Amino acid sequence: MTGDSDVREIAALLEDEYAHDILIQTSEREMSVPELSEACDASVSTIYRRIERLQKHDLVDERLQIDQDGHHYHTYAARLERIEIELVDGSFELRVTYREETAADRFTDLFEGLR
Repeated sequence: MTGDSDVREIAALLEDEYAHDILIQTSEREMSVPELSEACDASVSTIYRRIERLQKHDLVDERLQIDQDGHHYHTYAARLERIEIELVDGSFELRVTYREETAADRFTDLFEGLR
């Protein structure tokens, strides 16, 4: 990912209090929107808007949680591991390093694909 606009978008996103908190919270464990709303002291609509922006840059993963009662819901987990910004030949280069998927993540993806 390169370009000044990408750098600005990601920098603005990381500077945003709620997006920042969502990344911190979901780096520890997967969380649903209601859980994030409580943990980040933000409205549900604010959490959804920030998650959309984070997903646009592949910074969070969405997972479907199957509830035995039929009330399925999504949880979110941070994908971000590291961001590097470098000034090269008059423009910025942005490198995003993502967390590796675990065996449990791959199993969940496989299971969801079978349904």
